[in-house]
Amino acid sequence: MQNQDKSQENSYVANESRYDTMTYKRTGKSGVLLPAISLGLWHNFGFVDDIENGRDILRTAFDLGITHIDLANNYGPPPGSAETNFGTILKQDFKAYRDELFIATKAGYGMWPGPYGDFGSRKYLISSLDQSLKRMGLDYVDVFYHHRYDPDTPLEESMGALADIVRQGKALYAGISNYGPDETQRAAKLLKDMNVPFILNQARYSMFDRWVEDGLLDTLNTHGVGCIAYSPLAQGMLTDKYLNGIPKNSRAGNESVFLNADIVQSNISKIQSLNEIAQKRGQKLSQMAIAWILRQPEVASVLVGASSSKQLKENVKSLDCLDFSQDELQKIEEIVT
Repeated sequence: MQNQDKSQENSYVANESRYDTMTYKRTGKSGVLLPAISLGLWHNFGFVDDIENGRDILRTAFDLGITHIDLANNYGPPPGSAETNFGTILKQDFKAYRDELFIATKAGYGMWPGPYGDFGSRKYLISSLDQSLKRMGLDYVDVFYHHRYDPDTPLEESMGALADIVRQGKALYAGISNYGPDETQRAAKLLKDMNVPFILNQARYSMFDRWVEDGLLDTLNTHGVGCIAYSPLAQGMLTDKYLNGIPKNSRAGNESVFLNADIVQSNISKIQSLNEIAQKRGQKLSQMAIAWILRQPEVASVLVGASSSKQLKENVKSLDCLDFSQDELQKIEEIVT
């Protein structure tokens, strides 16, 4: 009867077995469990994209037990449009499931003209979240991040803004993103002193980009804070896309800001060697790359993007084989270092 009521409100009714197969990991020492794979809306959810495809991806994600949806104020393009489209889909399909979702947004990069639309001032962070909530049609988000450390604004001001946002009920938890070990240490102390639940640092992490291992993971472990890893596939290098060269319509082929042909060319032999290990494990290279990150106890979740439901399902299959032998780990280490 309950499902019938939901179907009258929405055309979408969630899969009843959505929590049966997803792996959930504790976020630091908090009470929050996140799905081992979370969905990021950085790409494919802007006004330039097909909203029905985005809707299909979100439905597929939730049916697979992916409860955590990650956004930021500037996701699109244009900036803000991913939040607007998400808000439309949320209202259509997920209104009845809001308490089952863990929704994040961020502010820290350029969003509007003038001195108050960027970086880490109290003015910017609070104004930005108010705008984000309106775009998504929400009263609160589950976690609000400062998207990047601002060396020109006192950290006390940025963290104080996060603290007040939590106290006002506009976010349940505070987070930071792209903060190094020292800044994270200072942020954690400030937020603890203000009695604010600080649970996540979102950081770039992949087999080809391991800076978090140089002190950040240890710092997070010390403070009981979880890590959520983004760009786990190194902008697509850790997939089968570049095994035989550089396709014309790929990011590297188009000389993306985030990936160019020279970087891919210098890593192709590594990509091919890693793929051989993945095949022996019965996985695609992308699936092994995700599983490799999840072996770290500090990592609560890996954030993936998806251009289709099929791609998302392939990523979730990473969870079918999370264990690595010492021999596999040693071989991977020899290849990537």
